[in-house]
Amino acid sequence: MRDDLILLGHGSGGRMSHQLLDDLIVPVISGLGAREQNDAALLEAGDTRLAFTTDGYVVDPPIFPGGSIGSLAVHGTVNDLAMMGARPLWLACSLIIEEGFRREELAAILADLRRAADQSGVQVVTGDTKVVPRGKADRLYITTSGVGVLEHDLAIHGANAQIGDRIILSGSVGDHGMAVMAAREQLDAGGVVSDSAPLWGMVESVMEAVGVGLHVLRDPTRGGVATTLKEIARQSGVTLTIDEAAIPIKPQVKGLCGILGLDPLYVANEGKLLAFVAPDRADEALAALRRQPLGSDAAIIGTVEQGGAGRVRLQTTVGGMRIVDMLAGEQLPRIC
Repeated sequence: MRDDLILLGHGSGGRMSHQLLDDLIVPVISGLGAREQNDAALLEAGDTRLAFTTDGYVVDPPIFPGGSIGSLAVHGTVNDLAMMGARPLWLACSLIIEEGFRREELAAILADLRRAADQSGVQVVTGDTKVVPRGKADRLYITTSGVGVLEHDLAIHGANAQIGDRIILSGSVGDHGMAVMAAREQLDAGGVVSDSAPLWGMVESVMEAVGVGLHVLRDPTRGGVATTLKEIARQSGVTLTIDEAAIPIKPQVKGLCGILGLDPLYVANEGKLLAFVAPDRADEALAALRRQPLGSDAAIIGTVEQGGAGRVRLQTTVGGMRIVDMLAGEQLPRIC
């Protein structure tokens, strides 16, 4: 790996992304400590606690089974707010459009964005539009920022995993990544569609059910479930043990991953969450998730243990134990 150039792997959400952030980006522009690096920043305005986040979307193709870059931009941003326990309220949206992009396609994407915002209960209140010459971008890029409000005093963040916590996954993994990849490569996806969806409804139901028993929330997007678990283990200084047999994966996704030589645990999701919950409240959290349409396949997939800070172990279906690390390199470029 060269250290003088930015490579595609630096945008994977995995090990190379973290190296770029830790070695260059974060020290230069903010100096934020590792334990403070969450899906959104927590801010205070008088007595009001706010969450603020921003994200960029470069997905290829811009329209895919189950959504588009427009709905994805909304869902990704509102979900980052929700992972901090914040009710999403307002969005800003910036468009970078390549000259020659078809107006009809742009209109469809913007309509999809508006529908997603309405369904998520947020307003797009400001934004910007730029057009660049042909060949200087790939059709359309979208950047969104979001603001949400915390209506409680719970501490929900990546450094708050507690020994004994149960780890709950809200549904099947890999749907988004495989839907986009199949569309890009014109493969038969077997009916797989992106899981892109707003998660606030599930978050709110779990907070109401378990209160202070809810410690960590995270949506496993780039880098998948495996990378997200590794991030939380490092941030909280704990070991996570995961049961492979408990992880829900659709047969079509497993089949596509097999064809492409991919591990579903590293494939991106855009409508799933991981929740770390106190052991005596885990059943209540699981029941709350399963009452939600998006959480009907929720499952307890592991536990938080002491020692080996930052380690993730996977109990395999054949009875062995293997170490899970962050995604190395770039598995699926332009996936979100």
